Amino acid sequence: MKKSSFVLSSIGAASVLLFAETAHAQAVPEPAPEPEPPTFQPTQPTVAPPEARVLAPHDPATPAAPEPPKEEKPAEPFAYGDFTWAQGVNRQKESVLDSKYFTGGITIDANYNYSFHRPIDHTNTGSTATFREGELNLSYIEVGGDFHHPSGARARLMLQYGTRATGIPRNDNTPLRGQFDLYTALRFVTEGYAGYHWDKMHGINVDVGIFKSYVGLLSYNNFENWNYQPSYTSDNTPWFFTGMRVQMFPTDRLKLEAWLINGWQTYGMFNEAPGVGVQVEWRPEEWIRVLGSAYGGYDTPNSPGRMRFHTDDSVMVRYFNNPHGFFTKGAISLTQDLGFESGDGVTPFGGGGGPAQNFISGMLYHRVWFDDDHFGLTVGGGYIHNPGRYLALLPTGAGVLTQNPGDPFDAWDASIALQYMPGPFNTFGIELVRRVASEPYFAGHGGVTSPNGWNAPIGDPSGFVADLQKSETRIILSHIFRM
Repeated sequence: MKKSSFVLSSIGAASVLLFAETAHAQAVPEPAPEPEPPTFQPTQPTVAPPEARVLAPHDPATPAAPEPPKEEKPAEPFAYGDFTWAQGVNRQKESVLDSKYFTGGITIDANYNYSFHRPIDHTNTGSTATFREGELNLSYIEVGGDFHHPSGARARLMLQYGTRATGIPRNDNTPLRGQFDLYTALRFVTEGYAGYHWDKMHGINVDVGIFKSYVGLLSYNNFENWNYQPSYTSDNTPWFFTGMRVQMFPTDRLKLEAWLINGWQTYGMFNEAPGVGVQVEWRPEEWIRVLGSAYGGYDTPNSPGRMRFHTDDSVMVRYFNNPHGFFTKGAISLTQDLGFESGDGVTPFGGGGGPAQNFISGMLYHRVWFDDDHFGLTVGGGYIHNPGRYLALLPTGAGVLTQNPGDPFDAWDASIALQYMPGPFNTFGIELVRRVASEPYFAGHGGVTSPNGWNAPIGDPSGFVADLQKSETRIILSHIFRM
């Protein structure tokens, strides 16, 4: 049995060896023929050309599409130059209270106003900058700011306190029409409007509320002015409007502005038709600023047929600029106004329709800066011709000027102002002002309140006639802080 098993095992092993040998013989290929000798080829570069290297990571056959150009934001209006020298423009070059959504502002304006008449009631007349005499007076506090959102939503709220909060609105008679005491409701708002901004051209703004006018060139905020006491052209034209304005900036050097407003520096409306106006500001170069305004409306109580028209035009030129010299800058500003009323018994320049009712005025200022812009000296003045007195600032108290059609009023003023500006936040000023009028207009020693200068119950204003003089000389000391 064992022998048979051995024989079978030997036969199986021989079969396996024979199969393996046969398989090996089948796997060996036949010898390949000898290759032909290679032909000569010129040497090629082993590095791809530049264009191939650029396209290879994407698609060697298809060039990558160019990226679309980024849309450039239009330049900010008037940002191409430094206009801090200009009359009525903030001299600060940046805001400390600026953020992404809100830019704040604070102004505190105090003065000491001395009249050589020494009025016993400590009252100053015919001015929108000074209201008290012989006293330290907190004339103007402004606090608030601008809200601005990338979506275009915008708003401005500036609140005011001090004597200007009552001295400016007193020239508006529209709160006497109807109820709800607009004097109290709105006198503490310097500016308050809601608006929207579109990124078209170099900007389009639409604002509704109370906004400053800049008719008469000088700013409502005296920190922005070369002098403290404005000339008649500025003092007797609007500081603010109530209504809607549209601002358009076709270029970064031109502003076009349109107004639809209640009236000429009014909270309410004198008659039934709104006032309309336009303003154009052009700054073609850093050394020049041109400003023009026009207004039309019906602003006489109970005279819906009497139309008022007014134009105001200014040009400012910086004729000298040497930042490294002792005298650093020199500039002049010239303003000319022309206006009239027509209808309901008056004519623009006289004739068969009634007496003349017009407003012709102008002012000229010359300013030099020295000692690294820490000091500024301004000399200037102006004149006013206003028959009918419809824009004259009437003296307060009893015995005020009349405003009958054709009532004469002519006046002129001159001033010299020295300002010290130790930094961007403070302005200290001393100013000498001389003003003369054709009619008794300025508060004399007897004042405009009562025989002893007091209101009731300390004084008795009944029957009192104001002591008005045809001229005045004043010295104004001022300190303005702004941030």
